[in-house]
Amino acid sequence: MTKYLISFPSEAMVLTPEEFPIVAAGAHAVIEEAKAAGVYVFGGGIEEGVAPVLVSADGSVSTKTYPGIVIKGGFTILELPNREAAQEWARKIAVACRCAQELREFMYDPAS
Repeated sequence: MTKYLISFPSEAMVLTPEEFPIVAAGAHAVIEEAKAAGVYVFGGGIEEGVAPVLVSADGSVSTKTYPGIVIKGGFTILELPNREAAQEWARKIAVACRCAQELREFMYDPAS
């Protein structure tokens, strides 16, 4: 089985305050479905109010980050038998969240 990352940047989800609880409930329902199906690995959103730091190879920590890299939004990792199944789950999440989802495949790591 392969692990897939399904994600969206926070600015892709444009909702009114009234829509947000409805969309959140729909998204949580899809996650519960994934858990029940035994394919859920991890999911969540980046806490954008907490600044990232860069931990260097020497162990030092700085507020600088990699240039041009901005990671924010919501993420779900699922373990699925093939890309077609991953696309179906991404579709379910896109419908629930009312925004397009990016789908990426993790490289195989025998130690994970």
